[in-house]
Amino acid sequence: MTCGNAPRGVVVPTHVTPNQIHTEIERLSEERQELWHQLSEGLDMSVQSQIKELDEQLNALWQSLRIEKARLRFGEREEIVRRARAEERLERAA
Repeated sequence: MTCGNAPRGVVVPTHVTPNQIHTEIERLSEERQELWHQLSEGLDMSVQSQIKELDEQLNALWQSLRIEKARLRFGEREEIVRRARAEERLERAA
């Protein structure tokens, strides 16, 4: 499944815990740090490409983490929309 704001082609797993997402972010960040170190030793287009891919994955994971935290705090999106529509109907009826 792709996340709504995730870059195209980046797959973000659904319903994983924030801890699992954060662990993956840490792992990819360490991998990216190693690639930056390699890049500092000399220009390498493949390393640049790998860093760009990792950046896209990290952005998608951060977005997924924000979404999951919001879901845990406020509930499922469908439920929030249902409540908002019910409130809206009550306000129009009043």
